[in-house]
Amino acid sequence: MNFEQLEYIKEVIETKSMSIAAKNLHVTQSAISQSISLLEKEFGVQLFKRSRNGTIPTEEGKNIIAKVLEILKKADELKEEVQSLTSSYIGELKIATVPSIFMTYLPKALAKFKKDFPQIKVTIMEMDNKDVIEEVNQNKVDLGLIALFNTVKHTFPEHIAFHSFQTQGTFHVIVPKDSVLAFSKELQLIDIREYPFVIYGKNFYNNLIEDFEKHFGPLNIIFKSTNSEVIKKSVSEGVGISIVSSLMLMDDPYLESGRIISIPLTGHPLNFHLLFGGIYSKNRNQTRLIKKFLEYFERQ
Repeated sequence: MNFEQLEYIKEVIETKSMSIAAKNLHVTQSAISQSISLLEKEFGVQLFKRSRNGTIPTEEGKNIIAKVLEILKKADELKEEVQSLTSSYIGELKIATVPSIFMTYLPKALAKFKKDFPQIKVTIMEMDNKDVIEEVNQNKVDLGLIALFNTVKHTFPEHIAFHSFQTQGTFHVIVPKDSVLAFSKELQLIDIREYPFVIYGKNFYNNLIEDFEKHFGPLNIIFKSTNSEVIKKSVSEGVGISIVSSLMLMDDPYLESGRIISIPLTGHPLNFHLLFGGIYSKNRNQTRLIKKFLEYFERQ
């Protein structure tokens, strides 16, 4: 028995798949299968079985696997304790994030973090909310930065920790500076549905628009783009109006220069707040590094 075999078991447990586990660990599927088979032979117990739900532990294997995870957790705690004694952070941090956080808080936090810890390699990927959660759940990234509706109770798998940020977001209409809507104190989507829209084309916004159109009919959508710069520039030039989260307007040059005007949106389907937070696996080796990065994020 060795730690490599135990790491294989942990990855299979978390992904429920030997093929995904192999991909995450950058080894062949046969290497994992053979390694686990040798361990099963050593223990005299079958640890896993294949089913329609993936590779899952046998009844006999559950207790042994629980001990394996406990051993790995203690090993990680020992590594963190050693790092703490030497006041050093090492390794790589892979982050998946939704666009609104990527464009606002993340660059500032990353700049300060890299200044203090230049030895840490940080990789950042931008993607939709559900994809961020999936990447964390499959151990493809260390940290996920997500946005959640405050009207929905959210649950995550037992091995996923959620760190809530203090920041909350609301939705706004952005309009050209010379629009008749520019003097409005607040707006409802139903009252402006005839105006030409340029829509941020991420799934999160597409789902909101689809929900609205089911109840109130189609919006007058001119085009969609996943580039927020294109959206804001188009609005500033009078092509149309758009819907964005308040987070996307932080330190925004179009807004600060007066080229676009931001007006709060109320009413269905936007009568809720966005909650922002970080998710990570409790079983990751880099838990201490993740928590340190989140400290920098919270300072923004």
